[in-house]
Amino acid sequence: MGGFWTEMISHLRGRVGSRRRFSSARYWQERYAGGGTSGPGSYGRLAEFKAQVINSFLADNAIDSVVEFGCGDGNQLSLYEMPRYVGIDVSPRIITECQRRFADDPKKTFHLDGPGQPEIEPARFRADLALSIDVLFHLTEDDVFERYMRNLFAAGTKFVIIYSPNTDRNGWFQAKHVKYRKFTRYVEATAPDWTLREVIVNEYPLEKHEKMEFRAAFYIYQKDAPADARAHPPRFEAGVHRP
Repeated sequence: MGGFWTEMISHLRGRVGSRRRFSSARYWQERYAGGGTSGPGSYGRLAEFKAQVINSFLADNAIDSVVEFGCGDGNQLSLYEMPRYVGIDVSPRIITECQRRFADDPKKTFHLDGPGQPEIEPARFRADLALSIDVLFHLTEDDVFERYMRNLFAAGTKFVIIYSPNTDRNGWFQAKHVKYRKFTRYVEATAPDWTLREVIVNEYPLEKHEKMEFRAAFYIYQKDAPADARAHPPRFEAGVHRP
């Protein structure tokens, strides 16, 4: 067998083995511990777009409390006009940094979740809105994804907002900390009392991650939505709203 194919098979085996051993929590703990950020999606024009959507939703729906699962480094949070807010993350360093950054805002508190920590009790953090921004496609392990989704929808009392690509198309050569999921199917199967009310597409794709960011959108769920909303859900394809 030629050298190219030998190297290619070795590479693919390494990728498979790496994915089997990969821990999404450890990845983000190490990334933040090394001085990394939440990524380019939490900065610049894309962060401003997300803030516009969230701030408008908070005001239009008289949201009094928010819990965010995966608060990150706080840069995106700094653009929100939040009421009472609880941020949850797997990184001890990022929780400490957020506590320091927002120390003068008593409406914001932060809590650590992840390996080695007591199981999160969603009832402790129940809020009008449960928020998940740029998190789902970083939960590469199925059990971690399912636990996260259970907690997210158990914590929201009125609304859940998810910002993520909604596709199950994955490739061999994508980053090891990325796994795309058609999460709307999971919600339909496991959260029948939640209705998808609106899909807001991302208008500002990142230059280096254009395909991923183009597929990303806001998915706004409402608990026990009116009958007319359940009868006429928004139509969309690969994250693109079809009115």
